[in-house]
Amino acid sequence: MPHTLAEFVKQRRRLLQLSQPDLAAKAGVGLRFVRELEQGKATLRLDKVNAVLQLFGHEVGPVPVSRSPEPE
Repeated sequence: MPHTLAEFVKQRRRLLQLSQPDLAAKAGVGLRFVRELEQGKATLRLDKVNAVLQLFGHEVGPVPVSRSPEPE
């Protein structure tokens, strides 16, 4: 199971046998955006991320954060 958004998108795109340009066209976003998303860029527009995820039946939502114990 993918651990990052970048891995999830790349895996789903490949399962659907879509190229990056195909995914960009279907989601209505630019090819550069898809490349940055799959490379794990830290700052991306949420509306565009959701446009891509919608193709896979998903959307961004809150998830719990596991916090490691602070060092003493």
